[in-house]
Amino acid sequence: MEPQQLPGQPQPQPQYTINLTKLIEEFGLAVLTAPDNLGDIKIYSDDVNRPGLQLAGFFAHFESTRIQMMGNVETYYLKSLDDESRRLSFERFMGKDFPALIFSRGIEPFDECIATARKYNKPVLQSPEPTSYLMSALIAYLKLQLAPRITMHGVLVEVYGEGILLLGDSGVGKSETAIELVKRGHRLIADDAVDIKKVSAISLVGSAPELIRHYIELRGIGVVDVRHIFGMGAIKPTERIELVINLEAWKDETVYDRLGMDEKTVTIMDVQLPSLTIPVKPGRNLAVIIEVAAMNNRHKKLGFNAARDFSGQIDRFFEEKAAQGML
Repeated sequence: MEPQQLPGQPQPQPQYTINLTKLIEEFGLAVLTAPDNLGDIKIYSDDVNRPGLQLAGFFAHFESTRIQMMGNVETYYLKSLDDESRRLSFERFMGKDFPALIFSRGIEPFDECIATARKYNKPVLQSPEPTSYLMSALIAYLKLQLAPRITMHGVLVEVYGEGILLLGDSGVGKSETAIELVKRGHRLIADDAVDIKKVSAISLVGSAPELIRHYIELRGIGVVDVRHIFGMGAIKPTERIELVINLEAWKDETVYDRLGMDEKTVTIMDVQLPSLTIPVKPGRNLAVIIEVAAMNNRHKKLGFNAARDFSGQIDRFFEEKAAQGML
């Protein structure tokens, strides 16, 4: 079935940046050279480069927006050069407009590196972590911080480990359902507004805007602080979105899916997610229904589909009856 595109879905906002000082603090990097504008340096790229070719003088297709990282390989190459060749190598390299250079494994930079870094006003940083570990951790962190994002009106909850995005018109009962789920031991991520980041080609992660984090609005009561009322176990800062549930007022003329054979999807930021429409009317326990939807979604990801099994069982029943001449 063709995936649905949510009506009026916001477009991804312009490219994000992160300050280098925040990255230094997050990874506990030692600052060996600090230019005057260190606090103003921003990171735009979510990738990291190891500049072996650049140190050898090859700069074609060099991506200058990336953080540069040196480990044992680059260090041993530079050690093989004489002093003048090493100075020229750093002269060419440090003259490029990259945001920072990091030495991993606690490697001490060459004197030529420090001298040219100060000449070209470049930050040189150091970490005791192994190169491959530090590089993968940096890339994962940058991809999350710099991911394209949108903000949608809805509620995000974690139910049995599944991130459930509740959508629907104002007043349909999204927040009331969320608070009932929290009372049943599940966790709130965001109410009213959900910041959604595309962290990979197939993954969306949701969180709450900082201003309204941990708060939920209940008509007739007002705004309540879920963290203080229900405790730290009732909240979670972020969660991967696994299922989208659209709550809508019950319409007698609408035929709702009763078997679950039609596996609908919805597209958010070019990522397809499984989608359900749940009609709302007095007497329906939405919290229980969403719990079952979460468990059923996990069941499907493990390869079990109750609707298909049931359909196959019905087909086999009628085939047996037909073979017995009873139909």
